[in-house]
Amino acid sequence: MKIILLIVLSGTISWMLLLFLERRRQSSGPAEKKANTGDVHHPQRHSVLTLVDYNCYQLTPREKLSAILMLALPAFVVGYIFYKSFVLAAAFSAVGLMFPRIRKQQLIQLRKNKLFVQFKQALSCLSSSMAVGKSIESAFQEALEDLRLLYPDPDCLIVVEFSVICRKVENGEPIEAALKHLADRSHLEDIISFTDVFLTCKRTGGNLVEVMKRTATVIGEKLEITQDINVMIAQKRFESRVLLFAPIVIVAVLSFSSPEYMQPLYSGSGTLIMSASLLLLGGCYVLTQKIMNIKV
Repeated sequence: MKIILLIVLSGTISWMLLLFLERRRQSSGPAEKKANTGDVHHPQRHSVLTLVDYNCYQLTPREKLSAILMLALPAFVVGYIFYKSFVLAAAFSAVGLMFPRIRKQQLIQLRKNKLFVQFKQALSCLSSSMAVGKSIESAFQEALEDLRLLYPDPDCLIVVEFSVICRKVENGEPIEAALKHLADRSHLEDIISFTDVFLTCKRTGGNLVEVMKRTATVIGEKLEITQDINVMIAQKRFESRVLLFAPIVIVAVLSFSSPEYMQPLYSGSGTLIMSASLLLLGGCYVLTQKIMNIKV
């Protein structure tokens, strides 16, 4: 009965926390939207955007708190199921303090994936503009207008980046330097390779239209392969999660239905057995994540 009450209490706390964070987000939304709907060519905004590194991400205090509780609350429930001690469960829930670092890497990868997908569309717009005989600078301006139609959000990554590039060109900076700056900050192999080829073609007079079309095709093929792989391993990913949580559910059911049968595991050397079981479960989770983290 205590386990059920504990699970219900943890779920209630998590729901109240998410509701509180959502209300905070909605209350601050209009002000943030007002601040972000200004002219994308504002010089002060560009001075900040040009410093953005896609390998860096600073979590806000709200994001850190939510990341900690995302792991700490389930860990507390699991710790209580395996130890039946609030003190040990609270100590086990301290693993939630490590989750902000993991969450930070997840958000970094998510942002880079978005930029990668949007960059493919940007190359298609550029190649279309240059195919009709426009100069490189004019092609970037026209591609920016097309991207604003495709992505109405003014904070869209590729829209912001192309706005920065166009603004730099208007201020007299070579477009090669602006692209090189984007490639260095993106840390994406395809953008870096495209920039190197672009600089070479610009110096030697190569066919830039063909280069952009070929690069967009290669990126599109990589995206299709990645999607196919994700579809193929989706079932295995679900099975791994079931196998991970099955032992926890079994221990919880046995503890609730046959407390006398499970009592030896909650005293003496039984605590060491439970600790070893948790370590094995944690190792299995890390191993399955590495196996299924397939990068194309």
